[in-house]
Amino acid sequence: MKTRKVAVMQPYFLPYIGYFHLIKAVDLFIVYDNIKYTKKGWINRNRILRDGAAAMFTLPMKADSDSLDIRQRVLAEDFRGEKLLRQLAGTYRRAPYFDDAMVLVHRILVHEDRNLFGFLHHSIVETCRYLGLNTEIRISSELGIDRSLAGQDKVLALCQAVGATTYVNAIGGTELYSAADFSAQGVELKFVKSRPCEYHQFGGVFVPWLSIVDVIMFNPKATVAAMLDGFDLT
Repeated sequence: MKTRKVAVMQPYFLPYIGYFHLIKAVDLFIVYDNIKYTKKGWINRNRILRDGAAAMFTLPMKADSDSLDIRQRVLAEDFRGEKLLRQLAGTYRRAPYFDDAMVLVHRILVHEDRNLFGFLHHSIVETCRYLGLNTEIRISSELGIDRSLAGQDKVLALCQAVGATTYVNAIGGTELYSAADFSAQGVELKFVKSRPCEYHQFGGVFVPWLSIVDVIMFNPKATVAAMLDGFDLT
C-alpha cells in the first residue's frame, strides 16, 4: 500500500517555521475550520522582532460568542491590512530580503476576505507557494465525518476519510494521542520535532521561533528551503 502521510492542524496567522515543517513532512495537510476559536492561542496572532525582542502582532477580531467555530468568526470591522503592513515594514525595513518578503506580506494582508478562516487559509496557501511547498491542503469541514467527534476520535476519522497510513503531529501533542489506538486503525503515529534554527537578525542576541515573516526577511529563498528540512520525525 502506498504511504500517505497526513497532518491535521488549526490555522495560525503567519506561524513560526515549525508549522511549515509539519506541512513539509506530509502529503496532505488538513486545516481545521470547524473547531472552536480560542483567544490565547496563535490563531490570529504571532510574534516579530522589535528592538531586539519578541513583540506580538495581532489580527483584531469582531466581538462575538466564545462558542463559535473558527469559520464563524470575522475580523474587526475597522481592521485594515495596510496598517499592519506599515507596522511590519517599519520593523523590517533594514532586513536584507525585505523587498522579496514584503511582496508576500502585502498579498496576504490586503486580502479582502473578512472571514477569519478565509483570511487565514489564504495566508497559509500563499506562504506555502512562496516557500515552494507543494503539499496538498484541504479543509476539515469538506470531509464527510461525524461532526460530533472530538479530539483523537476526530483525527482518526479524518485519517480514515482520506486514506492516511501515517498521522503526523507537532511534537507538542505527544500526550494527546495513543499510538496503540492509531495502530488499531491501521495508522502509524509520528511527531515532527523541529531542530534549532538560528540565523543572523539585526546583530543582537538571536530571538528564536518568531513568525515565518522574520525568517524570510533575513534569509534568501534557497536558505529558507534548506531550513524547511530542519526537522526529525519521531
